[in-house]
Amino acid sequence: MRPGYTCGAKARAEPEGSLRFFVLRFSVRHIYSEAQDRGALILKQFYLNCLAHASYVIGDQQTGIAAVVDPQRDIERYLEFAAAQNLRIQHVILTHLHADFIAGHLELRDRVGAAIYLGAKAKAEYRFTPLADGATIDFGRVRLEALETPGHTPESISILVFDLDRSTTEPQAVLTGDTLFIGDVGRPDLRAALGWSAADLGAMLYDSLHSKLLPLPDATLIYPAHGAGSLCGKAISKETVSTMGEQRRLNYALQPMSRQAFIDIVTADQPEAPPYFVYDAVLNSKERPTLDASLALQWKPLSLEAVLDLQRSGAQVVDTRDPEEFGAAHLAGSINIGLTGQYATWAGTVLDRTHPIVIIAAPGRENESAMRLGRIGFDHVAGYLENGLASLDAAPERVVFTERVSAPYAAELLASSAPPLTIDVRAPREREQKQIPGSLSFPLNHLAEKVGEIPKGRALLVYCAGGYRSSIAASLLKRAGFDSVGEIAGGIAAWESAHLPLDSAKS
Repeated sequence: MRPGYTCGAKARAEPEGSLRFFVLRFSVRHIYSEAQDRGALILKQFYLNCLAHASYVIGDQQTGIAAVVDPQRDIERYLEFAAAQNLRIQHVILTHLHADFIAGHLELRDRVGAAIYLGAKAKAEYRFTPLADGATIDFGRVRLEALETPGHTPESISILVFDLDRSTTEPQAVLTGDTLFIGDVGRPDLRAALGWSAADLGAMLYDSLHSKLLPLPDATLIYPAHGAGSLCGKAISKETVSTMGEQRRLNYALQPMSRQAFIDIVTADQPEAPPYFVYDAVLNSKERPTLDASLALQWKPLSLEAVLDLQRSGAQVVDTRDPEEFGAAHLAGSINIGLTGQYATWAGTVLDRTHPIVIIAAPGRENESAMRLGRIGFDHVAGYLENGLASLDAAPERVVFTERVSAPYAAELLASSAPPLTIDVRAPREREQKQIPGSLSFPLNHLAEKVGEIPKGRALLVYCAGGYRSSIAASLLKRAGFDSVGEIAGGIAAWESAHLPLDSAKS
C-alpha cells in the first residue's frame, strides 16, 4: 500500500507520490490557492487505495455550494470536508454506472438532499437529471459542463470544470470517469453480459477520445475515477492527476492510429473482471437501502453457537485478520480474506451473494469489515462473532491452523520422496514470468470451479506472490475438504529471495 492511504472509514484523502506527481500536485495546489483567494473554485480529490478509486468534491467558495463526483458509498469523508470548508453538498454526479463499487449517490441524496445527475443515456429506478452534451450545472463562479463520452459504458460522461474567474472558455480540469485514465483508457468489454460488444463500445470510446477529450487544451488537468490496481484498465499509472498535454504525449491509447487498430489494442490482454462487476453496475441503477441502513441490520454480535448454526446451514464465515494470525489459529471452515489486502475485490470474487456472511475480525474491526463489503454491495452480513477468536477458547476442538513453511523448507519438502502437490494461485500473466518448477496453475479467481481437478490424496502446498492470496486459497481448499494444506510463507518473493530455482516457461 502506498504511504498515506488506508482503506477504512478514516482513509486519508492526500496521496503521496513520485517526483513527477509532486510537481503536478504542486501546480494544482497553486491553482487552488489562487482560486480560493478570489473566492472561487475548490477541487478536492479523495483516493481510496484498496479500490483504486478517485472521487471529487467541487465547491464554490462564494456561495458555499458543492458537488460530489463518483462518491464511494461511505460518505463521511465528503461531509467532513464540506463542513470544514463551509460547503453545502447540493449535487452528486456519476460519470457512469460503476461496475467495481457501489456509489454513494443515494446516501448523499438521503443524508443532505443532493440532486442526482447521470449521463443522458442512463436508465435508473431513482429520480435523476440526465446530462447530455453541453448540459451545465452552475453554482457561483463554478461551472460544470457535461461531455457525453461513451465507450467504457454506453452512458459514460466526462465533466469539464470551469473556474469562471479564470476563464469562461477554457476548462480548468476535466473529470474523465473511466473514459480516460492516466496512462490508459477505460476497457470496453465490461458490458458484454448486458448485451454490448467490446468492439462496438471500443468504437464509441475511440470517437469519445478523439472528438471530445483530445481537443481540450494541453493545460487541462485530467482527473480520472481510478488509478493503478483497478481492473477497469490494464496499464493505469500510479499517478492520480495529469494534464491533457502529458497524456497526449505518453498515453499509448492516444497515439495516432486507426479506429480498428485502437479497438484491437484496447480489447487485447485485459485482466479478467470479477463476477461482482455486473452485479454492481446493475445495482448502481437501482433504488436500494443506504449503507447506514444496511449496517444497522448487520451490526449484530453473535454467540459462537449461533455462528456454528449459521455455518451448518450454509453461511460463509469470513475471517478478516491478517494471514499470519489466521494461519496460527482459526475457526474450522472459515475463509480468510484479510483487511490488509484487496479485501473487497477478493471478497466479491470468492464469496457468493446467495448465502449469508458471518464476520470474524480482530477486536474493533468488525464494523470496518462489514462496511468495506458494503462498498461493493455485499450487504448480506448476518453479524459478527462476539469477542472474535477469543470466543473459541471454550471450544478448542473447533480451532485449526494452516502450516506456513519457509521457502527453504518448502524446497526440502518438494525434494523429498513424498513431495506435496504445489499449487500456484497467481494470475496466468504472473505465472508466465516465473514459477516454481513442477507447480500447477489454479488461479484464485477460478479455484472454486476447478477444485474438483485437484487430487485429494496428496498434501498441498499453496503459493502466490507474497502470501495474501495463498491464505485465501488455502482456506477455500480446507473448506472444500482437503485435509493437508500448507502455504509457502512470503510466496514466490520469498522463494526467489532464497535463491531457489525458478521456471519462466509458459504452462
